[in-house]
Amino acid sequence: MAIKTKPTMTVEKTLKGLQTEVESINKIAISVDCVIFGFDENTLKVLLIRSDLKKYKGKWTLLGDLVKPDEDLDSAAYRVLKQRTGMRDVYLEQVKTFGEVGRHPAGRVVTVAYCSLINVQNHQLQIHDNELHWHSVDSLEDKELGFDHKQIFETCYRWLQKRVQEHPLGFNLLPKKFSLRELQNLYEAILNKKLDRRNFRKKFFSMDFLVDTGEDEKNVPHRPGKLYKFDFEKYEKKKKIWAGIDF
Repeated sequence: MAIKTKPTMTVEKTLKGLQTEVESINKIAISVDCVIFGFDENTLKVLLIRSDLKKYKGKWTLLGDLVKPDEDLDSAAYRVLKQRTGMRDVYLEQVKTFGEVGRHPAGRVVTVAYCSLINVQNHQLQIHDNELHWHSVDSLEDKELGFDHKQIFETCYRWLQKRVQEHPLGFNLLPKKFSLRELQNLYEAILNKKLDRRNFRKKFFSMDFLVDTGEDEKNVPHRPGKLYKFDFEKYEKKKKIWAGIDF
């Protein structure tokens, strides 16, 4: 004998009810924070600015701001970068959302972190308000950042270290023609570890993306090395099957 069951009721939210919930219950603000890494003189750096919030007076922070009601996340991130630095031609990538309760003294604020890696010499700062300048990544070990920006920085740093082994981001930081010494210095700076010279070169040559230009370094204080170019065209054709490089 089949047992009859009572039909379940579907509770539907009306648009008006949802609007009331958003306006009177949640009251959550959204912000964006930009973690801009720069490579300069064989050193990995990050942009920091003095906080303009009284509670964190004197402390360093990342570049951030609240998202405006009529603004999408990407637009907000690029607006912050432009307003704070004057830079326009920088690619930002969304990394992670941070929503811990109590992370912001003004109330419930969820922030979305964006990250970029640029060549400092090719992207000069146009604005220096609030002591905006580059800091070596190593120096942040002794710095107390405002908000939860130390956590955001560390998360983005780990993301960057993983990212450069999955994609050839680092080659955009080098001259068009570079030596293997320069290439290794770049990866050592980003990964923050010393790499075996022979193993490093073996792995890169096995990828078959380096093109020997037939030229050597000039005016260097050491034995001149060969100059290479990265074959971006070949990479584009093979990137779907390329598994990255593991150091």
